[in-house]
Parts: sequence; C-alpha cells; structure tokens
Amino acid sequence: AVPFVRASAVSSRRGALAGALGARRHLSLHEYQSLALFQDFGVAVPKIAVAHSVSEATEIAKGFPGDEVVIKTQVLAGGRGLGHFRENNFQGGVHIIKKDKASEFAEKMLGKTLITKQTGAAGKPCNVVMFAEKFEIKTEKYFAILMDRGSGGPIMIGSKTGGTSIEDIAEKDPSAIVKLPIDIMEGISSAQSLDMAEKMGFSGAQAASAAKSIEGLYKVFIECDCTMVEINPFAELTDGRVIVCDAKVGFDDNAEFRQKAIHDKRDLSQEDPQEVEAKKFDLNYIKLSGSVACMVNGAGLAMSTMDLLALCGGSPANFLDVGGAANKETITAAFKIIQGDPDVKSIFINIFGGIMRCDVIADGVVAAVKEVGLTKPLVVRLVGTNVELGKKIIQDSGLPVFAISDFSEAAQKAVDVAK
Repeated sequence: AVPFVRASAVSSRRGALAGALGARRHLSLHEYQSLALFQDFGVAVPKIAVAHSVSEATEIAKGFPGDEVVIKTQVLAGGRGLGHFRENNFQGGVHIIKKDKASEFAEKMLGKTLITKQTGAAGKPCNVVMFAEKFEIKTEKYFAILMDRGSGGPIMIGSKTGGTSIEDIAEKDPSAIVKLPIDIMEGISSAQSLDMAEKMGFSGAQAASAAKSIEGLYKVFIECDCTMVEINPFAELTDGRVIVCDAKVGFDDNAEFRQKAIHDKRDLSQEDPQEVEAKKFDLNYIKLSGSVACMVNGAGLAMSTMDLLALCGGSPANFLDVGGAANKETITAAFKIIQGDPDVKSIFINIFGGIMRCDVIADGVVAAVKEVGLTKPLVVRLVGTNVELGKKIIQDSGLPVFAISDFSEAAQKAVDVAK
C-alpha cells in the first residue's frame, strides 16, 4: 500500500505543477481590459466604465441610462458573484444596483480583498470596479478560440448553450459542442464566421452580427498572440443586439517583446509577490504548498527533485529552476525569495553542474547568506563542473550547511530537517 500512496503523491504533485506552469504561460487581463481590447477589433461589447475611487464611481454611474447599473469587482479570479470581502464580509462581487447607490457599493469593494473558490483564503485585492449597462439576455451561447494540436492551428469551439461550464455542457451532451478548425495561413473567412454563428444557434440579423464579432475575436486571437479567447456567454439580448458579455483571454508570455502595450496592462497586485520578484531576474519560480524549498538547475532535475521529496515523505514549497545562465546576482535573488517564504521549513539546493558551474552557485549562496542571514536548515548537493571548487567555497564560508553528494540522502535530509 505504501508504494501506491507515494506514487499517488508524486502524481498529485506533478499534476499541481503542470497546472501551475500552464497557468503562468500567459498573461491574464481584467474583464474591463479585455472588453476594451475587443472593442478595438470591432467586437460588440456592452457599455462599460471603470472607477478607481468612490468619488469616481459616483460620477461614472450617472452616465449610464436607466435607474440601475451593474457593478463588478475586478479581480483575476472566477466566482466573483459568489465571493465575499474579507475585511467587511460583504457578500458578492457582482451586483445590480440603483445608480444612487454606486458610492455605497464601491466603498464596500474598493481597497478590500475578495475571496472566491478560485482565490483560496488569501483572496485577491480589488483596486478597480467596473460599471456596465444593465440588459436582459434572451439566449446565451458559448464561443472560444484556441490552438489545436490535432488540426495544427486555431480551432473555434461553440455551443448553443452558454452561461455555464463548457465541461458540464460537453459531459451532458457531447453533440452540443461545435468545432471548426481554421487554416492559420489563410485566416478566417466571412463564410466560416457566419457558418459558426448559425451552428451556435443565431439566425437572421443576429447571425450576421455574431459573425462580425467572431471575425473580430479571431483577429484578436491571432494579432495579439493569444493562447485562448473564451466568451461565455455570447448573448443575444431582448433588444436584438448580440454582444460579448463576459470573457477570459490569455496572452502568450513568449510574445511579450512584440505585444508590449498589452503586457504593460499586467496587474502585478493580482500575482504572487514572490513570483513577481523572480520574474525580474528571469527565474523560473512557481510557489507551491509544501515546506521544502528547492533551488535546482534544469526543469528535468527540478521535477525529479520534487518527486524524490514526495517519495521521502516531504512536500516541495516551490518549483525553482535557476537555468544555465544564472550568475551570482540571480542566485542571491533566488535564495532571498525561497528563504523569505514563511511556509518554508528547510531549503534544498540541488545542482548538477554543466553549463551552470557549481562554484557560481556556491558563491551566490554564500553571498545571499551573508546579506540576509540563514534562518532555515540548508541542504546542498553539488555535482559536476567545478564541484570541488564549489564545495570548498561552501566549506570555507563556515556556514552551517548539510553538504551531501548522494541525491537520495540529500533529499531525505531536507525532508527530515523540515519536520
């Protein structure tokens, strides 16, 4: 039974890491930012405006027609409508309100922390609220564009049913999902966008309107280097309009060099501070939930290290690959980040010197400890290029370090001292 439990722990750890890595491959924008971008590409969206302060909220609400307006907290997490604010326990991040109540609701949201099922107990800070026109939805559809390995290019996915999880729709009725691959070299045609709109259940003038927005969404996907564009719901309103009501958009971080205007919109307050700091030094760092911090060179060795920690009965506190181009400065930064994590109980540095020399790692670790001190047990394993020099640097430093050459023994020691 024990091997099964351990194997399950490793599988779970890999699954969690895979999800974390995938989540960090792309930039995410706030709802209001995505809708503004869509509008620039000719996509039909509701009338919106944002407020950063209570006084702004009061004035902005007056500019909407009718007696009521929708106010939505802007945090990068799902489940906002069912969330609550930590500081005042105010329920719900989305409300339909009377316009003269705008300041009252903005006061309860701005500067507070919204907790949803997706944020965990830490929550996400609300620094902006979005106002949107109130409208009545006649029908809800689902639409998305993503890259498809099978067809070797973009694929449009749609359904006549929207407003709920696409996974639930697919499970209940797989035939309800419509898929249409697009030749990435030729791009989308008017006939394809109209065909997709009709297969999603639009007809007449509404089909033409939906097709126009679909073409605009495809342009966003291609020209803005998106990893995904998801619209749910893509709605027909009682007044005859067809609009994008809510959206989830991911932008490929690898394209940041040519999408600077979009990536400048990144809201760092919504991200883990340690990951933000790591990005400044081009460190591949992902915070996890364990207690043993890892500093490793190479993603393969990092994954093996995490697996071995799990097999030894421990749990990794992070994924940290310093890469082959790291120097004393980046190693020092990496050490500061992992030691500054309050969840960390021990630190395991595991280096196989190839491109990254062991002496460079040793210099960085000694410099970091001299600068910030050593407050947690440190296990160091150095093997490979300049290993003897690296070991000498560690030994001469006089640091209270557990220097162990055997991989399994080092991992076990890191787990033991974390308990």
